Amino acid sequence: MLAAIDWLFPNGDFLGISWNLWKIFGWAGNAIFFSRFVVQWYATEKRRQVVVPVAFWWLSILGSWMLLLYALFYRRDSVFVLANAFNWIPYVRNLMIHKRHQRELQICPACEYSASSAANFCSHCGLKFEE
Repeated sequence: MLAAIDWLFPNGDFLGISWNLWKIFGWAGNAIFFSRFVVQWYATEKRRQVVVPVAFWWLSILGSWMLLLYALFYRRDSVFVLANAFNWIPYVRNLMIHKRHQRELQICPACEYSASSAANFCSHCGLKFEE
């Protein structure tokens, strides 16, 4: 039993990792950044086509900002800081594009399916949109 505890917590570290608040914050940022792939994979499997849900971009922003803060204030490593300093920009841009696209959609009154504002008919139920 003591050998197992010594193996898991050598010198008070868990699995050889010295833990502190910044280390937990950095691992949480990694977990959040990784979870975006799970979200995207699930959405794609559910729809049976490639889908990038909005949650993917929000998880990308949160995870990359957490990793940037970890790099800036804990690691103080210029390579790590530079690797995370600008990757949030396309994520924000994709959210802006998504928001603009959502404003341009019209909702079918019969089936509540979204359609392009230029569409004359609902592609889901066939209802003619009023002009």
